[in-house]
Amino acid sequence: QSDRPVYTPLRFCLVLLALLAIASCSSTPPEDVFTHPALPYAENALEPVISARTMALHHGKHHAAYVTKAGELLAKSGLDGDTAEEIIRMTAGKTKHQDLFNQAAQAWNHEFFWNCLKPQGGGTPKGELLKRIEASFGSFEAFRNEFATKARGVFGSGWVFLVQDGKKLAILTTSNADTALAHGVNPLFALDVWEHAYYLDYQNKRGDFVDAVLNRLANWDFAASRLD
Repeated sequence: QSDRPVYTPLRFCLVLLALLAIASCSSTPPEDVFTHPALPYAENALEPVISARTMALHHGKHHAAYVTKAGELLAKSGLDGDTAEEIIRMTAGKTKHQDLFNQAAQAWNHEFFWNCLKPQGGGTPKGELLKRIEASFGSFEAFRNEFATKARGVFGSGWVFLVQDGKKLAILTTSNADTALAHGVNPLFALDVWEHAYYLDYQNKRGDFVDAVLNRLANWDFAASRLD
């Protein structure tokens, strides 16, 4: 007599339900899709360009609020995505999910932005990134001037990205929470030009903030690491 189990219809259904239960338990809970990681440096590490007070409010309050709200909205949305990137791409341009897109994009933009900064940064990038910049903009100085001009010119709140579009690099500006991820390009570097990013330290002098970040904090090594 065979020792193989006999799969009656009832037993088959029970096994199937068990497998479905295991699969549901292994999926990422909505509240875990968006996280609020610690800064990659101390809150005061970017002084005097960005003060510890600004970082405490920007990272500790603004960024944290976007993460919390994104998780709450995702849990109510009925959407199934395991990463913030997936949720952003699923909701981009969808009026029904505009609130979720805004919160998700801001959560992602901020986490990306912190990595674009580092103490004793700035200066001129090296290696392949510099070659790509020179090929796309003519020179690093031309790129820097164009990036700063576009950052100063963003009306209201928004972001400025250095992005890779195929083999070429380009500068992309977005309004409010919009992100480069929603435009089919690979973001390499970002600068937050919402007022909460600089107002405590620079008041209305956005241009001074932009210049200071590019000259002293830009993490070109991180940007280079993202080249496709």
